[in-house]
Amino acid sequence: MKVSIRGEKTKITPAMTSYATEKLGKLDKYVEKSEDITANVVVKVRDHQDKVEVTIPIKAFILRAEETQEDFYAAMDVVVDKLERQIRKQKTRLQSQHLKDRKVFNFALEEEEIEEEEEKIVKRKKVEVKPMNEEEAILQMELLGHQFYLFKDADTNLPTVVYKRKDGNYGIIESE
Repeated sequence: MKVSIRGEKTKITPAMTSYATEKLGKLDKYVEKSEDITANVVVKVRDHQDKVEVTIPIKAFILRAEETQEDFYAAMDVVVDKLERQIRKQKTRLQSQHLKDRKVFNFALEEEEIEEEEEKIVKRKKVEVKPMNEEEAILQMELLGHQFYLFKDADTNLPTVVYKRKDGNYGIIESE
């Protein structure tokens, strides 16, 4: 796999390029014709933290992961783990759906070598959706320690979701 690395507000050293190439090389075993694929790596520095974004366009999919850590090397390790999980999930989906594009991934790997990660519903819960305003919903979400909260908007009487964003602010998803 070819690696294209660039930095925003930071200088990319040969050591960083070498490390990224080595780490992303681990993914070659999953992808057929890996020499035709280019992984695009963008390194950004913000608030004394390095953010690594990796995008790998494959024939039928685009694999993408990003991570922010104290240093580039730690972020790169986490991004590669995320990409590996994405490939495993795609492999499971493709095998179960019998799609034409099965040749995208190399399925000849030993089954013991790859831990299967199937997505499944592990819990189902019914909740009473009470009418309230957005501020009350945020307060209730914070009291419960959840990342999101479903409520009935007191003004519109429609189901609405409030959620906590990565930047610490809140978002609202309204139904029509």
